[in-house]
Order: sequence, then C-alpha cells, then structure tokens
Amino acid sequence: MSRIDPRPPVAAGADGHDGAGQSPAPLYATRQKVYPRAVHGPVRRAKWAVLVACLALYYLVPWLRWNRGPGMPDQAVLADIRQARLFLGPIEILPQEVYFITGLLILGAVGLFAVTSLYGRVWCGFTCPQTVWTDLFMWVERRIEGDRNARMKLDAQPLSAGKALRKVAKHAAWLLIALLTGGAWIMYFIDAPTVVREFFSGRASAETYLFVGLFTFTTYLLAGWAREQVCTYMCPWPRFQAAMLDENSLVVSYRAWRGEPQGKPSQPGVGDCVNCHACVHVCPTGIDIRDGQQLECIGCALCADACDDVMHRLGRPGGLIAFETLGNLAAATAATAALPPGAARRDPGMAARRPMRAIRPRTLLYGAVMLVVAAAMGTALLLRADQDLAVLRDRAPVYVRLSDGGIRNGYTLKLGNRGTGEAVLHLELDAPPGFFFVVQDAEPDTEGRPLLPLQRDGIGQWRVLVTAPAWVRAHDSTDIRFRVVDEAGRTAASAASVFLGPRP
Repeated sequence: MSRIDPRPPVAAGADGHDGAGQSPAPLYATRQKVYPRAVHGPVRRAKWAVLVACLALYYLVPWLRWNRGPGMPDQAVLADIRQARLFLGPIEILPQEVYFITGLLILGAVGLFAVTSLYGRVWCGFTCPQTVWTDLFMWVERRIEGDRNARMKLDAQPLSAGKALRKVAKHAAWLLIALLTGGAWIMYFIDAPTVVREFFSGRASAETYLFVGLFTFTTYLLAGWAREQVCTYMCPWPRFQAAMLDENSLVVSYRAWRGEPQGKPSQPGVGDCVNCHACVHVCPTGIDIRDGQQLECIGCALCADACDDVMHRLGRPGGLIAFETLGNLAAATAATAALPPGAARRDPGMAARRPMRAIRPRTLLYGAVMLVVAAAMGTALLLRADQDLAVLRDRAPVYVRLSDGGIRNGYTLKLGNRGTGEAVLHLELDAPPGFFFVVQDAEPDTEGRPLLPLQRDGIGQWRVLVTAPAWVRAHDSTDIRFRVVDEAGRTAASAASVFLGPRP
C-alpha cells in the first residue's frame, strides 16, 4: 500500500540535491504488497456465505426464465439493447421511463446510507463486488501458492521452474474467473443461451467479444493486482462515508480501554493486547485496526476473528476487536480512566456499554425517503397505461380557412402500445358542438369511427384534421382533447391540445 513518506523534507540546493550531495527523499513511497493471512472464525464463515450467495446470484440470474408470450424475450432480467427495453420479471421499462431507473438508484443510494449509519462499512466488507471477487482471487492464490508466509518466501526467491509454474497456474486461474465474470455480465444484455452458443461458435458480434474482453481485463486487474488500492484510492465511498456515522453506529473497533497498555501476558499491569500483530496480518488492506478509524478499513472484521483466536489460546475472553458503537468506546474509556494502576479494566468497560439505538432521527429520515420514493415508483407503475398518446399540432400554417368559411387545424397523433398483444382502438374528439375530424389513411368501422390498429410493442402515427364549420363560433384558442378507446368503450389514453383560429 502506498503511503506518504514520514521523513521530513530535505532542503535541496540549486542543483536539485540536498546539502550532503544526496537526492531528496521521494514524496511517495512505492506500494508495499499486502500478504493477508487466512483466518477462521464466525466472521470468516459469514463472509464465505455472503460470497457464495453473491456469486450464485450473479451467475444464475441471467438463466432465469419468464414467459412473456410469443415473440418476446423470456429472460427474467434482461437489458435488451436491440429492443431498447429493460425487463425485470413482469415489469417492462421503456427508454422514456428512465425515471424508474433513477428511482432504483435513489433507493440503492439511500439504502446504502441507512446501512452505513447502522453498521458502518458492512457493504464494503461483505457485499461490494470488489471485495467479493478479491476474496475469491485470494482464495485461489492461497490454494496455489500457500498462506502468508509461503507467499512471502515464494516472492523473495529467485525465478525457478517451480516458482514459474505456480505463478502461471495462479494467473491462469485468475483469467478464467475473470472470463467467466465478463461473460456473465454480457448475459444481462443478450439472451444467455443465445450469447453462449454464439460466443463459443465464433458467431457472436465483434461488440460482444470486445466487451467480454474488457470486463475480463478489468476484473483481472482490479481483483488480482490492484486489490486494496481500489478501496483506498479509486473508490469515493470511504471519503464521505464518515458523514453517515454517529455515536450509535456499529463499526469494527479496537477496545483500547481493555487492550492498553500492550505487553506480554506475563507482565503485570498490562492490557489484553499482546502486540502479536495477528489483526494486521489478516487485514486485506494491511492496516492496524488499533490505530483507530481509518480510511483504508473496509469493515470486513477479519481482524476480530484473528484476535479472538489469540485471546482463546491465552485463556482470555474474546471481543478485544469487535463491532462496537463509537459512543460505547468513549463511555468505556471514560469509565476505566479513573481506575488505579493494575486494576481489571474489562468489567467497568463492559458495564459502561449501552445497546445500539437503531431507531434515531438519522435512520428515520433515511427510511422516510426510501418509503416516499418506493411509494412514488409503485404508484407510477400501477397507474401507467398499456397505450400512451402524444399529439403534435401543426406549427405552420397555424390554421387554414376553408372556401366555405370554416377553420381547419392539422395534428399528428403518435400512439404507442406497450401491451403484450395487438390492439385496435377508436379515436374520439372532445370539442365544442359542431367540431368534426378526419383521420387520414384510417379505415372506419361499421359505425364510421376511424380504427387505429397497433402492433404489439409498437408505435403508430396518424395525420388528423380537425375542422370548425363556418356556423360554429370558434374562439382564437379552443381547448380540445383526443381520446382513444378500446372495443368496450374504455379510455385507453388521452391527450389535450388546442384548436387555433383567427383573432376577433
């Protein structure tokens, strides 16, 4: 991990060197590779369970089917680029309904804020894609090259046939996982069985191979090489997630009131921390949790498992590193500060703890925002019609005076059908008495009403001429409304417009 060089700057002379003739110290040190050690415990088991669930969800969702009828894609979750549709089970979202996507993003962001205010960076430590795939890549690395000490020794050795074989095997496994990752991502945009057949038969489009290669490369780079650099320098979340925390937020913490002063277990008057660095050796970002809250900490809590294992071997209770609220840390520190030297710190510190308050103004605000956004999206989804009507009035000429003294306006009607079947609708006009209209290129029914046939998932366009006869006293601007009705007489869609005439 790259860190700022702690040494003070050395004044350089005119030649760019310091007074001793040496080059000035660099401002940034090179990256120090992190070698996380394997750890076992309840947190690690929970992370494995979340990892398996996330990977299963990612790889299996494109294969779920949903019957939408003949001619429609039957993939349950599909961002269909060719038809410009987003399918989420029974829900179909059109490009002009991008506000639904915006609502989903708002729900995700506010939900993340709420989870962070309750449990700190639990998203980063357990469910973030970068964390999930990095964990998987590190598991492969341990299976091939060994645990922390073995990997450090292997990297320090000169190149040999055995070392080269292990490195090639590791990177080949990483590339295979990255290829499966990129291939699965493409399945969310093209029907999964179709794209798999086309990909391996060489019949897929150049764009498909390009994006599979792009996602393969980025997964291999970010999860295999960059790792903690992504969380520390590329991800913006650590830089403002502290604004979501308060004294009731559960975060991974070192209980300094119990662990300090550090020392050997046999020393009198020392805390429970024996300075074994087990918490540092298992940290995927290579930090020391005992230094307090840090930007690099992703909240994975693997250090808690490592510390509990040491405490168990020493016959001491676990929890020296655990999820704790910032308020409890401060209260426990204050409760143990007045104790005489050598007194047991554990009991007063634990007695000062208070349960986390999940219901508080911050979380209530987040919950209210999510409820309002979800209600608005649900209402819009329930109230949207299968057909939508748009009316465009001719701009030039504004109106036409007929030879018999009547006034005529021209309109273009665009009628969209997002229903699952074909539709035949009738056009009606709500206007003052005497107004009549003609739909060009439309067949009338037996009652003389113009028929507007619509293909499934299609858009139809018609030219409509509305006339006010000479004997109708039309104003310079008259409100009118076009309505399309189905066979049962129910209004499927409507749109308002104006009829313009000469000024009095």
